[in-house]
Amino acid sequence: MSNMLVQRPTTRASAPKPQSILIVGCGIAGPVLASLLLQSPGPASSLPHITILERNPSFISSGQNIDIRGIGKQIIRLLDLEDEIKRSTTGEEGVQFVDENNRCWAEFAVDKSGKVETGTSDVEILRGRLAQIFLDKAERLSKDVQDTGGKGVEFIFEDSLESLHQDEGKAHVQLANGGERSFDLVVGADGLHSRTRKLAFGNEAEGCLKKLHMFAAFLSMPKEDEDGEWRSWFHAPGGVSIMLRPSGTKEKSTVLILLADKSGIIADQLAGSERSIPAQKKLVMSKLNRIGWQEQRLTKAVEAADDFYFDVTAQVNLAKWSHGRVVLLGDAGQVYLT
Repeated sequence: MSNMLVQRPTTRASAPKPQSILIVGCGIAGPVLASLLLQSPGPASSLPHITILERNPSFISSGQNIDIRGIGKQIIRLLDLEDEIKRSTTGEEGVQFVDENNRCWAEFAVDKSGKVETGTSDVEILRGRLAQIFLDKAERLSKDVQDTGGKGVEFIFEDSLESLHQDEGKAHVQLANGGERSFDLVVGADGLHSRTRKLAFGNEAEGCLKKLHMFAAFLSMPKEDEDGEWRSWFHAPGGVSIMLRPSGTKEKSTVLILLADKSGIIADQLAGSERSIPAQKKLVMSKLNRIGWQEQRLTKAVEAADDFYFDVTAQVNLAKWSHGRVVLLGDAGQVYLT
């Protein structure tokens, strides 16, 4: 009998198949999540195959100021974007409360050390600028992953969810432009009026928006010498509050107009035309009438603005942020102001 050792056949465990993840929304939260997932440890072939779905033809480049604080700073450091973002800030020096004669009654300077929380963060950046930085990061990481054998990110613009249903194996979505896709996980990062939330949570999502009896309008306008690098904050009778802020450029200043609506008059005026920009502009201009502070300039700016944005301010109140294979992220799941 031979004393040769007989080598037993060995079975090699197959590598787990990368997860497929759909992220609905290409604003702030969506590309950030995609980038963090692509930075996960392991070979590129094991990283998830990510699809980002955006209903607009391209990412939205407008929007108001975003102040990055606390956990937000930790995230931009994880993405190695802190220096780039700080180079792209608005340069706001603080906030001044002014009257109709532009007289300053109180001011609070920014604490640039980042150690003291003031009305102006040491990292103030326009939403569109921040969204572009995050999108660029996701695209760079996706290319790196694809170059080393992974799937990276597939971007689909000008399409949206038509329907969504789940079973034990996958979440299945029907796209508005046709075609059905299946994913291991669906992430709704599609904002305050999230369609993902409505489709996945059904009756549970009904009534989750708590209106705060206030509307907000945002726009930019040509910068004037008197604007400076401080935020001017003016309160007018009738529940009108206006912030005039630097944009970080020599060409433009940004404006945020808040309209109180405790009686529901504004909501009634917009009924049936909530998403009509001409109707929204007309309403805002009517509220600027006789405010006594930069009235003509602001009215002309609203009328001419091509980046005008208007929405209700609201809270999202849900008992949970996930339902089966669907999870909500960012404003879709929890937002305190629009």
